[in-house]
Amino acid sequence: MAKRSPVADVVMHPVRLRIIQQLAGRELTTAQLRTALPEITQATLYRHVAALVEAGILAVVAERRVRGTTERTLTLGERMAHADLDELRTMSQGQLQSAFLAFLSHLGEGFDRFLASEDQALREYVGFGQTQLYVTAEDLPVIQAGFAELLAPYLTDQGDAGRLRVALNTALIPDPAPPADQ
Repeated sequence: MAKRSPVADVVMHPVRLRIIQQLAGRELTTAQLRTALPEITQATLYRHVAALVEAGILAVVAERRVRGTTERTLTLGERMAHADLDELRTMSQGQLQSAFLAFLSHLGEGFDRFLASEDQALREYVGFGQTQLYVTAEDLPVIQAGFAELLAPYLTDQGDAGRLRVALNTALIPDPAPPADQ
């Protein structure tokens, strides 16, 4: 049984965030993870994978013997590497700020990898922006369910060579009311 640590305590580490990002929507062997993250030593990678599996963030979907050792195939686990509303509510301001800064750092790393790419055709896929929404508390679950339904067909690797893997990042940040004197 996986130990139930607060998600933020487990995933708010740069190496763990990178592992989670690699596994989003697909299954990878530990060897494939090492190839995807060459700057992370094998021992460090395995230590962080073990912590993520223990916490239920990653799941082992297959194991096979390779040259006298066991190679595992991993995917995102039941907790899906995000803090739920209850966990977000219990975070201190400092913890919440650290989690958001880790998210921004990870977003920046992905953008840097995109910029370093030699493939100019990838520019056809990049986009970013901000949209203001005017919602009630009842609207948010409806919007989230609509996003989930819209994105569901695109969340797993279908093995189609014509599909490009892209990251869709979201941040929902309430805009506090302006001070009364403005």
